[in-house]
Amino acid sequence: MERAAAAGVPVPAVRLVLEPRHGLGEGFVMTRIPGETLGARIVREPALAALHRVPAAGLPPLRLGTPAAELAHFERIRRGHGTARPVFELALRWLAQTAPGDPSAPCVVHGDFRNGNLVVDCHGLAAVLDWELAHLGDPMEDLGWLCVNSWRFGRGELPVGGFGTREDLFEGYTAAGGCVEPARAHWWEVMGTLKWGIMCETMAHAYLAGTETNLEFAAIGRRASETEIDLLRLLVPRARP
Repeated sequence: MERAAAAGVPVPAVRLVLEPRHGLGEGFVMTRIPGETLGARIVREPALAALHRVPAAGLPPLRLGTPAAELAHFERIRRGHGTARPVFELALRWLAQTAPGDPSAPCVVHGDFRNGNLVVDCHGLAAVLDWELAHLGDPMEDLGWLCVNSWRFGRGELPVGGFGTREDLFEGYTAAGGCVEPARAHWWEVMGTLKWGIMCETMAHAYLAGTETNLEFAAIGRRASETEIDLLRLLVPRARP
């Protein structure tokens, strides 16, 4: 987060990194940012392009998430569930057949850049939250994840977080110095949709197995069926009547 802030990405300032003497475990204290985590002023913000320009040298150790590695990781999780979901199998096959090559220059990827993790105030984007999934990888992963239907919160006609269009997103990203590859972004949108579906399924299995007693896991687990519909719309598009 400190390196992202130095690169011009709006993030809360880190005030204190916890040490053993504090007796509070691992963590940090950051500045409180006034604003809302929902908003319609984000599409043309330069934050994402700025994030992808953060120098990788000197960062803490970050995993490298290539298209093939991410697909293999979530396919292993999926196989462990042992459930029958033909749509997930269709998505896995399509993703394997169309997987792009590794990015020529892996960059810092947020990993969860979406509506709900973005704080907006009256001036626009105030801060980007939730950096625990940051890694090195393909910048198009963040663009694809931002467009996953689950983060539109019922506004499916606006694919970018329920508040914008892909055209505006790509235009803003390019204007801020980024390079958009639409086909790769689409692959990552499909991958992101499947990934969220597998994550939902994982929560359901944890609840059914009794390893997690939080009822929220059961409720979110049912949303795996929503991602099946989203995947079909992405992979087998039909013209609206």
